[in-house]
Amino acid sequence: MRSNRALLEILTVMLVLAPSGVASAKLSVVATTPDLGALAGTIGGASVTVSVLAKPTEDPHFVDARPSHIVALHHADALIEGGAELELGWLPPLVEGARNPKILPGTPGRIVASDGIQLMDIPANADRSRGDVHAAGNPHFMMDPANARLVARHIANALCQLDAPGCPDYRKNLAAFESRLDAKMVEWSRLLASYKGHQLVTYHTTWRYFAQRFGLRSEVFLEPKPGIPPSPPHLAEVIEKMNAEKIHVILVEPYQSHRIATTVADHTGATVVNVAQFPGSLPGTNGDYIALMDANVKAIAAALAANR
Repeated sequence: MRSNRALLEILTVMLVLAPSGVASAKLSVVATTPDLGALAGTIGGASVTVSVLAKPTEDPHFVDARPSHIVALHHADALIEGGAELELGWLPPLVEGARNPKILPGTPGRIVASDGIQLMDIPANADRSRGDVHAAGNPHFMMDPANARLVARHIANALCQLDAPGCPDYRKNLAAFESRLDAKMVEWSRLLASYKGHQLVTYHTTWRYFAQRFGLRSEVFLEPKPGIPPSPPHLAEVIEKMNAEKIHVILVEPYQSHRIATTVADHTGATVVNVAQFPGSLPGTNGDYIALMDANVKAIAAALAANR
């Protein structure tokens, strides 16, 4: 029996060599994650088609490679990745298999969202005993809406370089996005203003940037170390800390264990809040980064208010 890898290679060759259909004047943009795809669609508007590799409910650290990913990358004019080593475990083989010089590192079509972002949690040394830490820093910077503004500008600049005639439309779409985001930032800051200093318990370190932006704290995690599954001794420590410090909000994303979060909540009286880092994970957020953050902020604010 052929190995899965051999089968993947056969399917890849068949699909990459297949006709791509009717040619389109639109830029073909591939984004690694749905938040980057949402921004690409918002900025690119009618001038781009956007494909996303990771599912909204998928852990972005561990994305299952599929032949369709290689086909999309083969025909792409641009690839937007988060960077900061988020996709290090799965993206390079896909790009290599796609055989598309337009999206190789260092080309105008390779857009790295983390460029120019001030990353948090940069380790002094890359010691794997500390868990799945990223040498470049915490890659979940899109949870700070201010960083999303920088990424949107980065995408607009890149699209302008790839498609100069379409640049006025990209700039117009960027301005509209920033205007909408600015208005929401005022609203979100107001909703969370009275909870400054409150601790949020999270499964992973996803919410560090969010907490920093809105004056909250994110220092207690259900994982003992990033990427390491929760253990009973560690959870016992978390429960003890939550009870001692009266921490009553636990954030859980779609691909994380709700059972574990609920068990901790049962021992602490905490509220488990369903949140997400990707559009499409929560109702009414598909393809809309601002709608996603709006849903997150309102859910977290409601939980904090209920547990005062």
